[in-house]
Amino acid sequence: MPYILVVDDDPGIRTLIRDVLECEGHVVETAEDGYAAVRSIEASRPDCVVLDVMMPGMDGHAVLGRIRANDTRPPLPVVMLTAAADDAQAWQAWSGGVDYFLAKPFDPAELLRYLDHLFDGGRRRALAG
Repeated sequence: MPYILVVDDDPGIRTLIRDVLECEGHVVETAEDGYAAVRSIEASRPDCVVLDVMMPGMDGHAVLGRIRANDTRPPLPVVMLTAAADDAQAWQAWSGGVDYFLAKPFDPAELLRYLDHLFDGGRRRALAG
């Protein structure tokens, strides 16, 4: 089962995403800020990171920058969530190398569809190769 790191400073959002993902069979770890996220990624690389943008200390864009600076192949998939879903935030996320961008409030089903595509698509490619 895919191992997903959920990073958000809002405990309610972390719990919601964790519960939704665990119900679908994913293994989930959570982190409350960018610093904890970086430590977690360095300790045990997840299969995907669901990352809030606006957090105190190290924000999501800074975490994404650290992930991309240290990325190996294949790159670590990152989904960004933000309540400030304006064009500038989206552009910064896409420019930083995010794989998927969701505006809060978001539909958990949309996140699940992306993860299904990400993980099922990878399995199909591995089987075809």
